[in-house]
Amino acid sequence: MAIPDFQTVMLPLVEALSDGQERTMRDLNALLAKRFRLTDDEQREVLPSGQQTIFSNRVAWAKSHLKAAGLLENPNRGRVRISDQGRNVLANKPQAINIKFLRQFPSYCEFSGKTQSKSGMGSEPTLASPIDEQRTPLELIDGAYNSLRQATTDDLLSRLKTCSPSFFESVVVRLLVAMGYGGVAGHGMVTGKPGDGGIDGVIKQDKLGLDVVCIQAKRWEGSVGRPIIQGFVGSMDYIRARKGVIITTSTFTKDAVDFVDRIEGKKVVLIDGDQLAGLMIEHNLGVLTTKTYELKEVSNDFFDEADG
Repeated sequence: MAIPDFQTVMLPLVEALSDGQERTMRDLNALLAKRFRLTDDEQREVLPSGQQTIFSNRVAWAKSHLKAAGLLENPNRGRVRISDQGRNVLANKPQAINIKFLRQFPSYCEFSGKTQSKSGMGSEPTLASPIDEQRTPLELIDGAYNSLRQATTDDLLSRLKTCSPSFFESVVVRLLVAMGYGGVAGHGMVTGKPGDGGIDGVIKQDKLGLDVVCIQAKRWEGSVGRPIIQGFVGSMDYIRARKGVIITTSTFTKDAVDFVDRIEGKKVVLIDGDQLAGLMIEHNLGVLTTKTYELKEVSNDFFDEADG
């Protein structure tokens, strides 16, 4: 079974608390995961940000909606239980509890329209847009972030494909230094070796050059195949290197990838265009930060009067 959306979670969440007991969100996540027959992999699947599992995020957001409607309450820090209103709802045996169902409660209408009414959209609160009914806010933020990141990735690759070969080779070397190759803080010696048996650059990991990384930069449109990889691996012997990186703006053929997996005595890493752009973004090479958002939530510890 696929991970249910947060609206599908609502009724089972209220039912899980129908005995009147207080439960932690961790306990509720476990009960609902069993109810929906989620596999271990599905329970571990995280949002693109990697900060929270998809299922726990959806359960938490379902809880927020139900609490706003008055069906659930938080009697103690980190604990949840059903309210009298929640019991009345279950007594009527609803087929489902979703956003449409919750709009019958005034407190929920205030909750769902408060943000938009404050934004100057009009004096009367307006309900959330339909897309909000399908994904939680964190999923929407992550989705927008991924769309923006993909647009930046595409733009970076477009720029790299139109720059000069020498500039592209320098970008590749600078990226590897930014990633920590070439000594502490990138102070190792970096020398370009264009045309040297297919090796475009060499990063010296130490001052004496006892450990080097060979680089080949391919600013191609077509896929890089096995013959290119074989030629590069053979050229590494000229400088007795055992480590190499081939970076391209395009992709690698399956034959090339399989060949690298079978190389003995040398370690060669293949980085395709998407990976290249991703690494440039991660290490702030060729990009700049235009805006930063900081998400915050209420601290339960702050309001724990027992610790005061």
